Amino acid sequence: MASCSRDSTVRLWSLTPLITHLQINILADRSWEEIIGNTDYAIEQGAPPLLCGKVSRDIKQEIEKLSSNPRVKKLRWFSECLSPPGGSDNLWNLVAVIKGQDDSLLPQNYCKGIMHLKHLIKFRTSEAQELTTVKMSKFGGGIGVPTKEERLKEAAEIHLRLGHIQRYCELMVELGEWDKALSIAPGVSVKYWKKLMQRRADQLIQEDKDDVIPYCIAVGDVKKLVHFFMSRGQLKEALLVAQAACEGNMQTLHVSTPKGALDSDEIYKEDFNELLHKVSKELAEWYFQDGRAVLAACCLLAIDNIELAMAYLIRGNELELAVCVGTVLGESAAPATHYALDLLARKCMMIPVCFPSVGYRNLAADLLLMIPDNELHLVKLCAFYPGCMEEINDLHEKCKLPTVEECMQLAETAQADGNIFKTIKYYLLSQEPEKALPIGIDFIKEYISSSNWTLDTIFPVLDLLSYIRTEKLVLHTCTTARNELLILYGYVGALLAIRRQYQNIVPALYEYTSQLLKRREVSVPLKIEHLSEELDAWRACTQFTNQTKNQGPCIFP
Repeated sequence: MASCSRDSTVRLWSLTPLITHLQINILADRSWEEIIGNTDYAIEQGAPPLLCGKVSRDIKQEIEKLSSNPRVKKLRWFSECLSPPGGSDNLWNLVAVIKGQDDSLLPQNYCKGIMHLKHLIKFRTSEAQELTTVKMSKFGGGIGVPTKEERLKEAAEIHLRLGHIQRYCELMVELGEWDKALSIAPGVSVKYWKKLMQRRADQLIQEDKDDVIPYCIAVGDVKKLVHFFMSRGQLKEALLVAQAACEGNMQTLHVSTPKGALDSDEIYKEDFNELLHKVSKELAEWYFQDGRAVLAACCLLAIDNIELAMAYLIRGNELELAVCVGTVLGESAAPATHYALDLLARKCMMIPVCFPSVGYRNLAADLLLMIPDNELHLVKLCAFYPGCMEEINDLHEKCKLPTVEECMQLAETAQADGNIFKTIKYYLLSQEPEKALPIGIDFIKEYISSSNWTLDTIFPVLDLLSYIRTEKLVLHTCTTARNELLILYGYVGALLAIRRQYQNIVPALYEYTSQLLKRREVSVPLKIEHLSEELDAWRACTQFTNQTKNQGPCIFP
């Protein structure tokens, strides 16, 4: 919603935070009492928001009637109910197609949105037939009017009568009579006609005219036509042409039939398929940059690119929708679903405490328990939670972790055994998490001092240390450790940014680390001169990589 006051100040209002708690309750498969209620209870002071309308009650009744797979229907129906307009219906239709739903069950408006590629040609062909039945298109006469001298035209006629067909065609092209030239060109050879068609197509592309379309299709120059559409931002048209080529409707014209024709067809098909995926990804990126992450995901589900579709939902902060869709898609979307669950759990811990924080804490735990191999995720949640001792032990019990007192004993045992990671883990879960700091920092400094260290060795330890409770980290006794941690995070963050090719933030992270080294008294095996050399080397490597497109990206050691 938007409102405006007299000074023309525009205010944007969102009700999304009110339903976030409900969406997560649905994802965590909580009881109906925590999702649906009545208005009398919902308006009581301090009561969490509940769904009290007819639609939610109808959904509940329909779900209770189902004998198989009620969770899938529950996730979809509530997602459609609670998601704002912006493509969630389209997304769920594509999920249904991928899961093998019969085409006859698709809604009538399915063809109006982003369709799965196996339906694109079928539905568009049907649409074209309907339009043909309703009205007939009227086509005009010739393309050009003669503007050259009469003598040239007369010379062309003489050449034609003499049998000099190619010369006649060239003169017609010079006069702008392309249609006449193209209609006679096969008399020279099919190869010559094809070249002439390509010349005409190139001219029309330079003039940015839609008339180029039939010429490119006639000679099977799909790439040229797709690039023409892409250059004009007509990505949906480019997608349609690429899919038609993939289905064999626009086969490349073969002048002769060599022995390897079948192999050639397969090569063309691979090229078209690659082109199709490129267009789909560009269309998805366009939607994403336009703020429509759900439609971006639809574009990628349409080509069965589940991994990238889930990535767009996560990048667009559509976490609840990503978890719902990933749960329904199953194993193929499992890694992204688990990542979305992790992010959603973090979101639960960061939500402003407008309702009891214990509720969000338990929701975060429930979400993390849905992830296989979730021990480390649960450790981070418990280490970060800033409650009293009783609440922390309750959370440990829910997460199936030892009590705070037991964690202290386990940490001391692990330290005696020389197991650094376990030592840090259990100290963070104990009543004295600050004891993990010197152990972890000394381990990292020791590795960085050696000549053969790798990022994969130190990052898990550094990542775990980041979950120490803030009130412990800001203690005066932890000042030195805090300063050293900030420097190590800045440096390792720069290396991670290089690895993941987040090029825009690399110089800023190096500068941040250098400034901290100047201003803080610390004992870390890093020098400002060394950081400058690394940054210069990275810049040179990046510049060289950009200049040589065929060479792979430079990976920092």
